[in-house]
Amino acid sequence: MAKLLRMPEVSANATHAAIQNWTLKEGDAINAGDCIAEIETEKALVELAAEEDAVLGKILVEPGREVEVGAPIGVLFAKGETNVDIAALLAKAGVQPAANEPVVDDTPAPQARFERAPVVDVNNSVRIFISPLARRLAADKGLDLTRLKGSGPNGRIVKRDVEAASVVSAAPAPVATSVSGAEFDEVPHSGMRKTIARRLVESKATVPHFYLDVECRMERLLALREQINQAAPKKISINDFIVKAVAVALKQVPAMNVTWTDTALRRYHQADVCMAVSTDTGLITPVVRNADGKALSQISAEVAELAGRARVGRLRPEEYQGGSFTISNLGMFGVEQFSAIINPPHAAILAVGATQHKPVVENGELKVGSVLRCTLSVDHRAVDGALAAQWLAVFKGLMENPLGMLI
Repeated sequence: MAKLLRMPEVSANATHAAIQNWTLKEGDAINAGDCIAEIETEKALVELAAEEDAVLGKILVEPGREVEVGAPIGVLFAKGETNVDIAALLAKAGVQPAANEPVVDDTPAPQARFERAPVVDVNNSVRIFISPLARRLAADKGLDLTRLKGSGPNGRIVKRDVEAASVVSAAPAPVATSVSGAEFDEVPHSGMRKTIARRLVESKATVPHFYLDVECRMERLLALREQINQAAPKKISINDFIVKAVAVALKQVPAMNVTWTDTALRRYHQADVCMAVSTDTGLITPVVRNADGKALSQISAEVAELAGRARVGRLRPEEYQGGSFTISNLGMFGVEQFSAIINPPHAAILAVGATQHKPVVENGELKVGSVLRCTLSVDHRAVDGALAAQWLAVFKGLMENPLGMLI
């Protein structure tokens, strides 16, 4: 029996969302678990998966159109079902069809997709196991299936494998125009960019920021990192140490591990640290959960994996929502020092610069030292100056004596 496919609540408290892309066309058969469409949220793309076997009978919302959560976006037919009165189905649900919506669907008979047969390369008779969606995406991108490595069950090639082989930028295309003879390109704002702009203005306008600077001597940490990387299969970065030090400091100074609400201060029992990641459409902050209890190698692998998927818009909402503290690291760009804007409802954000060789005084003697400058931006409603200074001193101590964060 035909039924409506509705826009899901793809992120917490979302009221609207937009279809970024339909991965199937009208008449395509669907297996339970198949991706039907990609939905654009404020921060990422989320796959809409089928709950049961069906046929995509009718698409009601075209890509790019924003609709309310719960609004009908398509019609699903039962297998073998035809000639569905879509207008009556919408009317029964209390929804008015668009003026040009046909009363009776004339969708062509669905193509059989229920049998997941392997693809056979005719040149060398290699059997390639690949999902229908991944096969179609690979064809669209002109990829050689024999060169793709599958990460799905039993080595099956799935959608993420195709995306990893050919990342397509999600940034809107620029529009050439001119005003008073001055030529320029006008790039439409993405949903993420609009959200960032709104939240940053709100943060600066409503959150009382104050700032604390600290310099960390890095000689011991750099020496320890060199020792670890001599034996580690994958290199540990300075940033991985920073994530670990921030998390351990939050556990040692729990009054700093908070977020602000209008009715209460929330104190968290675990140290979930967010990392600011730059993407083509703006910043996003994936979360490293329970970072204080994880080994450096775990943090390194998790940060790399989250950052990689963040840059192609493939984070799940639970992977970038939450946390109590943010790190923004521009050291890899050679930035020595900067101040960051707090990401509400977090109470603080740590801006990290590059490690620099500088003259330092040690035991009354002038020497050259390795120095890392960090600036802590703090919400004064949630955290007082003395508490922030206490936390920053603990963080500095862990960075300068890194074995303390590993014990």
